[in-house]
Amino acid sequence: MKNNIKELRKNMKLRQEDLAEILGVTRQTIIAIENDKYDPTLELAMKISEFFGKSVNDIFQLSH
Repeated sequence: MKNNIKELRKNMKLRQEDLAEILGVTRQTIIAIENDKYDPTLELAMKISEFFGKSVNDIFQLSH
């Protein structure tokens, strides 16, 4: 699943560590999500969308 978390995070001038702490996950989780190596749980996807003030569909796109 593709996402634009890295771009959103950088626009807010947040480090991966900062976002991880805010969301209650490890930096490695943020790295994996940003590199399309890990699809977050529904709960985490919703936390991410709430934090950035965007819908889940605006942040995550299914890869075809």
